[in-house]
Amino acid sequence: MDNKFVVNIGRQFGSGGREVGEKLASRLGIGFYDKELINLASEESGFCCELFEKADEKTSQGVLGGLYGMRFPFISDGAIPVTSCLSNDALFKIQSDVIRKLASKGSCLFVGRCADYILRDHPRCVNIFVSSTPEDRIARICRKRPISEKEAEELMEKADKRRANYYNFYSNKTWGTASTYHLCIDSSVLGIDATADFLEEFVKRKLSGG
Repeated sequence: MDNKFVVNIGRQFGSGGREVGEKLASRLGIGFYDKELINLASEESGFCCELFEKADEKTSQGVLGGLYGMRFPFISDGAIPVTSCLSNDALFKIQSDVIRKLASKGSCLFVGRCADYILRDHPRCVNIFVSSTPEDRIARICRKRPISEKEAEELMEKADKRRANYYNFYSNKTWGTASTYHLCIDSSVLGIDATADFLEEFVKRKLSGG
């Protein structure tokens, strides 16, 4: 019997969702993938990381525009020459293939990047959304970046809008809405460590059918 499973985490910017995911993956003993997917997609396709970084969680209608004319100066050594522009949609497909490949090899946890939609046909998956209060999110952002609370709030709003547009565009579902996930949780209620504890139990119960 195939016991491989996946956990997919969507998150508000500044909610601690990545940290929760990292702790959860460690406790479950499974692979953890967030920004790591950019490097893997680059290796898989032969295109440089910069290309994927600029398109990361942005739709083809994003603020940077739909096409990137990345040619030889931006392509990693040994890559196949690109004679036409690559759209964010093409990069999304490459990253999606990487996600499916990783999920087929073993149990893992993915943060963002529409992984729950990409793996919607996976027989053993748990989809979670992590939110937090605006106050906690702003405080967390300010601890990590030398910016003011006002700047943190603006950054938070822009990032959430970008993530929502990306998710809604590619999945035709609604980012952050309870009906989209198996569980939505506010990390400010229990704190990061206790949230990871709670989710560990939830994931085990969900997968066991309990």
